[in-house]
This record gives sequence, C-alpha cells and structure tokens, in this order.
Amino acid sequence: MYEAAHLRKGLKIQIDGEPHIIVDFSFVKPGKGQALYKCKLKNLINGSQFDRTYRSVDKFEPANLEEHEMEFLYKEGSQYCFMNTSTYEQVIMDEDQVGSAANFLTNNALVNVLFFGDRPIDIALPIFVDLTVAEAEPGMKGDTASGATKPVTMETGYVIQVPLFVEQGELLRLDTRTGQYVSRIK
Repeated sequence: MYEAAHLRKGLKIQIDGEPHIIVDFSFVKPGKGQALYKCKLKNLINGSQFDRTYRSVDKFEPANLEEHEMEFLYKEGSQYCFMNTSTYEQVIMDEDQVGSAANFLTNNALVNVLFFGDRPIDIALPIFVDLTVAEAEPGMKGDTASGATKPVTMETGYVIQVPLFVEQGELLRLDTRTGQYVSRIK
C-alpha cells in the first residue's frame, strides 16, 4: 500500500478498481491544518482525466499492471491481433485501444503491451520505427533553401511530411513519439 507521502508524478495507483497514473502533482501545506496532496489523475483504461485532493492519512493500492513483449500479427476490421513472444498466447485489441500506434504497426512488429490483470489496456512502441514509402509524388526542383517538404504515404497508410528528395520505395526512420520523419535508411 502507498501512503499519500509516496505520491509523485508517474506513479500508477488503483482507484475504484481501475488503474490510474498521476499526471501532475503538488504538495500544499496551509498555515493551519494538515498537508494536502493535489493530484491530476488519468484513467489508464478510458483516458479520462480529473483532479483529486488527498490528505496525508490516505492510503492507495498499487495498480496491478504488467508489461509483456508482443508481436503484431494482423488487423481484421477494427481489431488488432498480438501474440505474446514467450507464451504464444494471442490477444485482440480494439482500434480505440491501439489508437495512434496503428500508424506505425507493421506485420511482425515487436511492441510492449500493458495489461491490467489479464486485460490489455495500452501499447508502448519503440521510439523509432522503420517504414517503407508506399506513395510519393516526385519532388519539384527549385528553391530548397527553406527546407521544403512534401506529403508521402507510408506502408501503414500514415501520411507524413518529408524532404523533397524522398522517393517511393525508400525506407524511412520515424519517431513514434512525434510521428515525424527522422532520416532516410540507406
């Protein structure tokens, strides 16, 4: 069990049977009375955020979270299938659970899936992924001193802005945190 003094940004706790993460935290000691801990919490299942204030005597249960390395197998309709690389168990996640990570998922991609109990709730991608350009219009020659860019479509269907020299079929490295082009892979 955690006590209020253990609260800090990034701590994962269980409230009303669901996992939450502390997004923001502040300690307030008024002139009179006991200390207060003001927290901004985010529900890890549905993404809702709310503010709560706790007293120094409050206690919290740690969230029962586990992370497993899984391999993305396929997408069928709005469902994504992942396989645990050590136990070979398969898990299906909805489009809402996968979210923007779908822009970077290719067959056999390794990701970390966060579980609450036996239920998958989130995906952690590697920081950089390498994807192939599926469609790209030829870049126009001319003034490129301003860092001109053009849109291209990646193999996953994700559209991104890249420098004019990038062509169809090239392998690019993308940053999954920002969704932006990093470099061309030779």
